[in-house]
Amino acid sequence: MTGLRLDDVRIRLNGVELLHLSETIEPGDILAVMGPSGSGKSSLLAYVGGFLDANFEASGDVSLGGQKLTGLPAHERHTGILFQDPLLYPHMSVGENLLFAIPAKVTGNQRKETALNALAQAGLEGFFDRDPATLSGGQKARVALMRVLVSQPRALLLDEPFSKLDASRRDHIRQFVFDEAKSQNLPTLLVTHDEADAKAAGGKIIDLDG
Repeated sequence: MTGLRLDDVRIRLNGVELLHLSETIEPGDILAVMGPSGSGKSSLLAYVGGFLDANFEASGDVSLGGQKLTGLPAHERHTGILFQDPLLYPHMSVGENLLFAIPAKVTGNQRKETALNALAQAGLEGFFDRDPATLSGGQKARVALMRVLVSQPRALLLDEPFSKLDASRRDHIRQFVFDEAKSQNLPTLLVTHDEADAKAAGGKIIDLDG
């Protein structure tokens, strides 16, 4: 069994069902779940990632690569998530942000080499010592993605990560994220209220409003 499987997943708030979903996302595929605010999109990602707010009720099984995730703490699920904001640590350099995310099993010089290679892959050579505050919105988005990828996730969760980018950057960054997810063969779950984002993902679209 491969990929990310959602089996009869239901999200409720105050007894009202917001979302009911059963889907399998194969490695390298992107499932887009589209809907307005309050439809349960972000709560779905939180349930998959293991950090759903206690105000919500949820049921159903989540598995990844045949391993049941339901009940595991977030840090044992190996799901990487990108939010609307890059959430880079302001007290760390760009490179230190990446180093922080690299698993402990990567040791010695290989840690910095991994970070440098990730920056080069994102077109950010020479940015290792930069202050995140000096980056453009698009540069921050690329660093945030590479920070997730160097953590060696087994699945990628995207919580409207393009919504705060201006139009000139949005298409480019969106394609960069999707290309990286596919090249690393990650099952990817995107939630968005934007139809253009959902269509650009190139996979199945579930419209919660339809």
